[in-house]
Amino acid sequence: MARLSIIVLIMVLLCRTALSELCNPQDKQALLQIKNELGNPTTLSSWLPNTDCCNPEWEGVSCDIDTKTYRVNSLDLSDLSLPKPYPIPSSVANLPYLSFLYISRINNLVGPIPPSIAKLTKLRFLYITYTNVSGQIPHFLSQMKTLVTIDFSYNALSGTLPPSLSSLPHLLGISFDGNRISGAIPASFGSFPKPFTVLTLSRNRLTGKIPATLAKLDLAFLDLSQNMLEGDASVLFGENKERLQKINLAKNLLAFDLGKIRLSKAKDLAGFDLRNNRIYGSLPKVLTSFKYLKRLNVSYNNLCGEIPKGGKLQRFDESCYAHNKCLCGSPLPACT
Repeated sequence: MARLSIIVLIMVLLCRTALSELCNPQDKQALLQIKNELGNPTTLSSWLPNTDCCNPEWEGVSCDIDTKTYRVNSLDLSDLSLPKPYPIPSSVANLPYLSFLYISRINNLVGPIPPSIAKLTKLRFLYITYTNVSGQIPHFLSQMKTLVTIDFSYNALSGTLPPSLSSLPHLLGISFDGNRISGAIPASFGSFPKPFTVLTLSRNRLTGKIPATLAKLDLAFLDLSQNMLEGDASVLFGENKERLQKINLAKNLLAFDLGKIRLSKAKDLAGFDLRNNRIYGSLPKVLTSFKYLKRLNVSYNNLCGEIPKGGKLQRFDESCYAHNKCLCGSPLPACT
């Protein structure tokens, strides 16, 4: 019986060893180095050298269990309370099978986006949001041909938009809201691949005119609000816009004839915000055809004429139409 007990104990120990070996040793070493480079935050206290990094107990770490390579393919570093300011760990680049990298809501994360990230040749989703990461949007991103989504919203990034981003063959969207990005929108941004559907650059310091090349895009979500863009934005509308669900151009210096835009194929339009610009003309009747329209604001412009009757236009509050040159009709006072 004693001998049988010893055999059972050995088998249990062997099983535990086998389970601990699911995690690739190089991946574990990289993760422990990342933890060290971030000052060993308490949120990552479950990252221990004597446990399996593919175990769900490792906060924010996921391994590829589908193909049973057990390589770390997803890393979520969010809501970390760092003891002092630290940069993004360069050791992230030592996770070669990483497909998803999410870094968010870390006030003490500072410094530039490290060039070592370019080594992640399988990375598809790159999120660095709500941190104090600074410096320019790196040009090396255009070398990362697997990228599908780039979201650098609400950081302290500055400089200009890299024109080379449009060369990424699988890119579906970029979001750089809430930074200090300046300069013009590159003309090359009209050359994103056909599936590209998300362009959000709000709350920055962008200037100049909207490139005419953007007319080629069929976006689902477009947000250029709270910049200093000027001139004609009619290129963002057109009969080729079938996917458009939300467009926000508020708080710029845009000036164009709204009555001449064409948008009849955007059947799923739900958000239309053009407030605080210099837009003139009349409200186009096509706005009455959007049955999913939930948000509309054209206040503080130079619009004139009667608000078209029908659809959902009369359901919006008077404030959504207020402070225009001579706009009238329900919900505003009647035209005279």
